[in-house]
Amino acid sequence: MKGRKVLVVEDEQKIAEIVKAYLEKEQYQVVLAKTGDEALTAFKQGFDLIILDLMLPDMEGEDICQTIRNDSDVPIIMLTAKSEEEDRIKGLGIGADDYVVKPFSPRELVARVKALLRRVKGPKEFVSFNKKDLIIDSARFEVTKKGETVVLTPTEFKLLQCIADHPGQVYTRLQLVNIILGYDFEGYDRTIDAHIKNIRHKIEDDQKSPVYLKTVYGVGYKFVGIPDED
Repeated sequence: MKGRKVLVVEDEQKIAEIVKAYLEKEQYQVVLAKTGDEALTAFKQGFDLIILDLMLPDMEGEDICQTIRNDSDVPIIMLTAKSEEEDRIKGLGIGADDYVVKPFSPRELVARVKALLRRVKGPKEFVSFNKKDLIIDSARFEVTKKGETVVLTPTEFKLLQCIADHPGQVYTRLQLVNIILGYDFEGYDRTIDAHIKNIRHKIEDDQKSPVYLKTVYGVGYKFVGIPDED
C-alpha cells in the first residue's frame, strides 16, 4: 500500500496541508490541487486514489467527479461540508466511492483511504484489524478471530464486511437495512440490532466494551477496528 499516489483536491490550504501530512506519514505520495482545473490537469499524471472537496472556487466537485468517471474508475473520496443524506446519496450516485463530512478526523480519513485501496486491489485480498486479531477474507467468505474461524450467517458476514470497509463511518439502521437487506425489505429496521448483537457475540472479547462494532446512540453503528499495515 505504501508509495501509492493520492491526489488531494482542496482549496483550504490548512486542511490540504494537514491531510497531506497525515498521508505522507503513512508513506503515500501526495499531490495537492486547489482548483478543479488544477485537479483535472494533475489527474492525467495517474493516481491510485483521489480525495475531492466538493466546494471549489472554479467548479463544482460533482462535475469534476463525473468528468473523471468518464475516463477512469479510480477510487474517489468526497470531502465536503455538505452533511445532508440527500447530498451524500447524490455524491455516491455520480461515482464517488466514499463520503467524508467536515469537520473530520485526519486519522479517520487515512483509515478510509487504506480501506478503499484494499477494496480495489482485488477480491483475493483479506483485511485484518488490531494486529491480525480480526481477519475478514472476502474471497473465501471467512472471518477469523485470534486465529480461530468465526461462523457467520451470510447476512452477518455482509453486514460486517460492509461496515468494516469504512472504519469510523456512522451508519444508520435504515442505511444498513437498505445495503444488507435491500430497499424492498418490509421488516423493522431494528432487525439490524439483532444482527449486530450476534456479530458482537462472535468477534468481541467483551460485548459490553466492544472494540470493533460501536453503537452511536440515537443514530446507528460504526466500525472502529484499526486496519493493519500491509
